[in-house]
Amino acid sequence: MTKKLFKRTVFPLILTAYAFLCQGGAYAIARMIAGGWEKTDITTAFDRLIPFVPWTVAIYFGCYLFWIANYFICARDESDARARFFAADTIAKGICFVIFLLFPTTNVRPDVAGDGVWNALMRLLYSIDSPDNLFPSMHCLMGWFCWVGVRRRSDIPMWYKWFSLLGALAVCVSTLTTYQHVIADVIGGVLLSEICYLFAGANGIRRAAARGIEWLYRNIAKILHISAADLDASIS
Repeated sequence: MTKKLFKRTVFPLILTAYAFLCQGGAYAIARMIAGGWEKTDITTAFDRLIPFVPWTVAIYFGCYLFWIANYFICARDESDARARFFAADTIAKGICFVIFLLFPTTNVRPDVAGDGVWNALMRLLYSIDSPDNLFPSMHCLMGWFCWVGVRRRSDIPMWYKWFSLLGALAVCVSTLTTYQHVIADVIGGVLLSEICYLFAGANGIRRAAARGIEWLYRNIAKILHISAADLDASIS
């Protein structure tokens, strides 16, 4: 494997996979611990005014492609912005895990009847995703990070920045119109992403994250038999 392939493709994919592992781990471990605990329904009267729109499940499922694309873009950035982005993402998911345990929430989902692909997909979603680990919404958290990670990048075209913003907003809306989340979950996810990104901008946090990424980079390179002489002096 060449250094360029590893640096520009393989390692960014590993960082992207790491972000998804953090998400899945937070969900799964919290569910194992608190699955049987009493949960609070924070649905409000405003939430009940939101229509149920089955076709938006396409956005809800499709957002995984959006996440992969933008996290990969952020993982290819070799500036301090990459360290800040993944530090913020990791911290945010750790906080989500703690909140899932301290304040477990749930909601009441509608009975989905009728034929059609969208209703079938809604029933599939409800069958594989139990109504827990809702506040804050990790869907909204990661969707918003997709916007945060590119909005100030000078090398990203303006059209893609707008696409990312609209994509993040669409994800937030889809969590409501599929009745997967309520308004408070959405606000919590968006605010947490912004707060953690601001926090990760501190020099100490960003540098620690950069050192961690470089350590991972070099050790994975060794496993793949890429010699130290072929690596740059620094990737941060």
